[in-house]
Amino acid sequence: MEKIPSISSEINKVEVNKFIFNNFNSISPYFYKLISEWMSDAYKIFKDLDKFLILIYLINTDFEFFRRNNLNITYESFYKDKTLEINKINLIQISKDLNIPKESVRRKISELEKKGVIKKKGKKIFLDRSAYESQEPINTLKNVSVLLSKFSEISKKKNLTIKSLDRTEVSKLIKNNFSFCWYQFFKFIFSYCYRWRKYFGDLEIMLIGITIAFNSVTTASIKLKGIESYIDKWREDILQNNIRGINAMSISEITGIPRPTVIRKINSLIKLNMIEMDKNKLLNVKFNNKSYKETSELQNETINDLGIFITRTFNQININ
Repeated sequence: MEKIPSISSEINKVEVNKFIFNNFNSISPYFYKLISEWMSDAYKIFKDLDKFLILIYLINTDFEFFRRNNLNITYESFYKDKTLEINKINLIQISKDLNIPKESVRRKISELEKKGVIKKKGKKIFLDRSAYESQEPINTLKNVSVLLSKFSEISKKKNLTIKSLDRTEVSKLIKNNFSFCWYQFFKFIFSYCYRWRKYFGDLEIMLIGITIAFNSVTTASIKLKGIESYIDKWREDILQNNIRGINAMSISEITGIPRPTVIRKINSLIKLNMIEMDKNKLLNVKFNNKSYKETSELQNETINDLGIFITRTFNQININ
C-alpha cells in the first residue's frame, strides 16, 4: 500500500525566502553558476539569447499543457522523440511575456523556420530538436540539482526541511518529475530575463555582467567561508573585498560572445557604474549608490522568484 505523504514535509515560500536571504552567501555560488552557465550555454546554441528564449517559450507551452491536464512526463519520455508538437505561435503574447519587440520575435521565428527548427505540417506546428545542438539540458540539470541539494543540506541544519538530498537523488527525482520541474524552471528564467533585460537593454550585457559577478562570488566565497549572512551583508562583503578580477578574453571564451562585442558591452557596464577595470585590465563588480540601490531591488525580486522555484520544485520532488 502506498504511504500517504506527510504534511510536515512541505515547505512554504515565506520560510524559503527568509532562509535564502539569511543564507545567501552559502547558496549564491551555486545560484550564479547555474545562471551564468545556463546563459552561456543558451547563447552558444544560436549565438542569440533572444532566439533561444523564444524557442524554450514555445517548448514551455507543452509543459503548460502537461500541467493543465495533470500529466507527468519524465525526462526520458520527453527527449525520446526528436520532434515536439507545439501550440499556435502568438507573436503578441511572446513579445509581451519576454519583453522582446514584436518585429524581433517575428524575425527570429522566421530564422528558426529557415534553420529547420520550426516546421509546419498542415495546421500543426512542430519543433525539430535535431536541427539544433544541445537539445538535452545536461549541464543545467546538473547545476539545478546541485543548487537544490545544497539548499536541502543547509536547510536541514536550520530545521527548515526534514531531510537532506544529495545531487544524484535530486537529479533522479527531477527526471522523474521533469515536465513539472522544468515548467517551474522556465518560469523563473522568463521572469529573470524579463527583469534584467528591462534594466540593461539586452541580455548579452547581462550575461557579461553575471560572468564578472560569478567570478567575484566564487573568489569571495573562499574568503567569506563560514559566514551565512543576510544578503545586504553579503553584498557589502563582495564590494569591500579585494577580489582578483577577470579579463575580456576570458569572458569571451566562457560566454562564447566575440571579444569585440564583450569589450563594447564592458564599456556600457562601466558607464552604468556596475563594474570597474584595474590597471591590469581585470574586471570586477563595483557600484555607486544609484546602481547599488537599483540592482539590489532587482536582486531582491530575483530572490523572491528563486524562492518560488525552489519551494514548488523541492515540494514536488520531496513529497511525491
